Amino acid sequence: MNRLIKKIAVFTGAGISAESGIRTFRDHGGLWEEYAIEEVASPQAWEANRELVLKFYNDRRRALLEAQPNEGHLALSKLQQFFEVNIITQNVDDLHERAGSESVLHLHGELLKVRSCRNPDYVIPWTSDLKSGDLCPAGAQLRPHIVWFGEQVPELSNAARIIKDCDCLIITGTSLQVYPAAGLIYYARLDIPKFFIDPAPNLQDHIPHLEIIRSTATEGLPKLVDRLIAQSDV
Repeated sequence: MNRLIKKIAVFTGAGISAESGIRTFRDHGGLWEEYAIEEVASPQAWEANRELVLKFYNDRRRALLEAQPNEGHLALSKLQQFFEVNIITQNVDDLHERAGSESVLHLHGELLKVRSCRNPDYVIPWTSDLKSGDLCPAGAQLRPHIVWFGEQVPELSNAARIIKDCDCLIITGTSLQVYPAAGLIYYARLDIPKFFIDPAPNLQDHIPHLEIIRSTATEGLPKLVDRLIAQSDV
């Protein structure tokens, strides 16, 4: 089977980052227990209470700078030594990149970047607190480079293209319950191998050639990566 695998697409969600200590939104103890979505992660929140939105993302940015990639992130970096690997992530952190992965598509933006409220194409790195009065060269306020609820997901079509073109699909850290991102699995060719790593999988649909691995990302990914490498021709 793996002799035919050249391109591997990996779809990751909050679960893999949670194992590095980054709080998720929906799990018990998650961020939504402290904040309502409409208060901190929507265009309406930005207009109504900019200071609260800035504080929310400043706090998350500081926490991210203290976090480190885990064994799951490192395993995916190892995988790219043997295959063409494209990672699609719902996560806004840079832990995949810090682990060494070179091709990472962020569906929901990046916490360590900001962009202009006037020109969405003006995006720059940002590692300190973002404040009111931090402006782009055109004089517009800078905002977190995050796809908020109610906004379009501009990278969704690129993610679909990557999955359509892959020979193998790995999914981990996401329950595949939140759309539109959860629908990406249906872009994969029916005949390719697919792996879903999740400690408590809850898939309702039958997905052809899908192997479910009941495990966390940090335990399941290293084992799967070693298995794929061992069965490859490289």
